[in-house]
Amino acid sequence: MKHELIEKNIGLLAVLTAVAISFGGLVEIVPLMNDKNATTPTPGLPMRTPLEVAGRDVYIHEGCYNCHSQMIRTLAEEVLRYGPASQAGESVYDHPFQWGSKRTGPDLARIGGRYSDEWLRLHFINPRDVVPESNMPGYPWLEKEHFDPGEVSGEMRALKRVGVPFDDAVIAKADADVADKTKMDALIAFLQSLKLPHPPQADATPAAAPGAAAKTESTP
Repeated sequence: MKHELIEKNIGLLAVLTAVAISFGGLVEIVPLMNDKNATTPTPGLPMRTPLEVAGRDVYIHEGCYNCHSQMIRTLAEEVLRYGPASQAGESVYDHPFQWGSKRTGPDLARIGGRYSDEWLRLHFINPRDVVPESNMPGYPWLEKEHFDPGEVSGEMRALKRVGVPFDDAVIAKADADVADKTKMDALIAFLQSLKLPHPPQADATPAAAPGAAAKTESTP
């Protein structure tokens, strides 16, 4: 049998396995590379500030993604709990993006504005102070840690090289913008930025017809 030949030949099995994995990966990746919905920013998607960029780095460094996803799926119960389903265009500036399905804690894709800065600060210092049943660890040391000179600007330059359109002037003053901020401040700023993008609205007010203002003023 042909399958017995493959199973008994380790080298051939390894090659065919690699071919199968490569083919499967291409089938998944290539269509997305040509899908404008996956590569074009969602209308209204804001650029992150230096403090928010720094906060995202803290988020990744502390392993927050191990328990929290940033991907609301299209399931009705998810939309009811977290808000509108996530779109690929919301994450085009994220390297790496924070999608996934592992949730020990809630999804954070729409957490921005749901809690005050002070609530989030207390939650990071000792989660049980605000959520008694929480099993999340505390991160009190973030209140005492600051960013090294060049750390945030260097990260922004790296992100710009992979396609994030940061303005050079913003990068140039990034370190000054976060100089007096702690890593706790940055993490809170990042979480507060996680909101549904709002497309810019065109001015729906119709232009007044010539002479309309004068006619209105002269009306008794």
